[in-house]
Parts: sequence; C-alpha cells; structure tokens
Amino acid sequence: MSQRPAGPRGQRRETGAKPGETREHRERRERFERARREALRGAPGPDHDGPLILYGWHTVKAALQNPARVIHRFLATENAARRLAEDGVTPRVPPHIVRPAEIDARLLPDAVHQGLYLEVAPLPAPAIEDLPGRGIVLVLDQITDPHNVGAIFRSASAFAATAIVTTQRHSPDAHGALAKAATGALEHVPLVAVQNLARGLEALKARGFLLVGLDSEGDSDLAATPLRAPLALLLGAEGKGLRALTRASCDHLARIDLPGAIKSLNVSNAAALALYIATRAITPMR
Repeated sequence: MSQRPAGPRGQRRETGAKPGETREHRERRERFERARREALRGAPGPDHDGPLILYGWHTVKAALQNPARVIHRFLATENAARRLAEDGVTPRVPPHIVRPAEIDARLLPDAVHQGLYLEVAPLPAPAIEDLPGRGIVLVLDQITDPHNVGAIFRSASAFAATAIVTTQRHSPDAHGALAKAATGALEHVPLVAVQNLARGLEALKARGFLLVGLDSEGDSDLAATPLRAPLALLLGAEGKGLRALTRASCDHLARIDLPGAIKSLNVSNAAALALYIATRAITPMR
C-alpha cells in the first residue's frame, strides 16, 4: 500500500505542531497547555500548589506595589528594572537581572512579558460569608477562559466591585494569561473561590445580596430590572450560560437588550456593560 507524502522534503509534520512552529516552541506550548489543564482541574487561590506566575508591565508593577503580595522570585531585564526605578517603584525583593531570553524560556512563546516576571504566593482570600454587604459582587459560573476572566477582573476593578466569586473547579488560576489580561486588577479585587456555588449563593442571600443572573432569555432588560445594593451579578460560560441550579438561585434573570443585528456579547464585554448599568442604578445621584 502506498504511503501519502509526509510534506516538504518527505518530512512528516509532528502531531499537534502548528505551521512554522519550531520543536522548542511546540514543547513549551504543550507544557503550558498541560499546566493549564491541571489548573482547570484544581482550585485557584490558597490551595494552588507551587508559585503563581505574573508577567507584564502593569501586572508586575501592581503586584510590586501591593504590600499583601508575597514575592518568591523576581526576574527583570536591565531596561525593565530601570523603567521601574524611573516610575518610582521600589521593589521589596530586588530583581535578578536577566536577558529577555531567560524569561522567554519560562513562558509560552506568545507571552508578552515586557521584561518582567514574578513568582508569587496567592493573595489572602476572604470567605464568602465574610464579604461586606455592600456594592456589587460578580459571580462567575464556570467561566474557564483565562483571557475572559482577566478582562472581567479589569472591569470589576474599574467599577469598584467588592469581589469576584468563582468555583474552585472549572475556573482558571489567578495568574499567567489571566493576570496579564487583568492588567493589575488582581491586586485590587478580592477573588473568592467556593467549592459549591449553590451554597455560596445561599451565603450571599443571607448577607442581603440581591442575585441577578444574566441570561439572553431573561424576563426583562437589565436596565429595567429593579436593582439595589448589595447586588450579585451572575454570569455563565459562553455557549452554556448559567447552569440550571444557578439560575434557580437567582432573584431575577435579566438580559441586555442590544440595538444592533448581533444580539449577544462576549462574556467579558457583557460583564463590563452589566457593571455600568448596575452601578448607575444603585449609586445615588449627586
């Protein structure tokens, strides 16, 4: 039986390789993909085994300026360390000056580290029962994409959200690509990871929170829904949405009516718009 040609010069492309990808890049990508799958099976926060990885200018700068963040290792290029000094940032842990390639080797090939890399401990996390009964809390029901969750953190910080609640399983760890997308917001918005979301929602209700789930089939537009503080906005994963038990726990299911031809938003964009609507609704006019 004849064999199909394997490719240019008769060389067979290795399974899983991307066009133009070197073997070194492929191995690094596969290593980090395995690590990400392990992270999704594990629990974010204090139960994470080993250090969390932070990289990038805004992410690392915010961590260095947060006295609650415990830093285990700090790598920086000479240019990045000089830029920190020019911005008046005095690290509690002196950086180990390295070439960019040394940081490259510790990250995925497409990671933009801007010459800064930290290995840190997770931040202290409050129990859901101890969250203050004020403002807005975001509840993420098994949203697994770290870029989306990072963008949600950034919006939560911009709108002064009280906290973000996630599930311990099926949620990305608060580091790496998530932290990069959050651009420093992890240092400002507490992350609460719960083992059982239904019981966590019961705890929020006991604290007086109004639970409003975002759903494309919601009974009313979020802007027309009676909102009050303390408020918990619940968002589900793209495609799946809120799980049935989560929906059943909500006081209201609301949609976001849009005027254009496309009637749905990326979950991180929906979170930002929902925070804007809710903040205007519950903040007294001055």
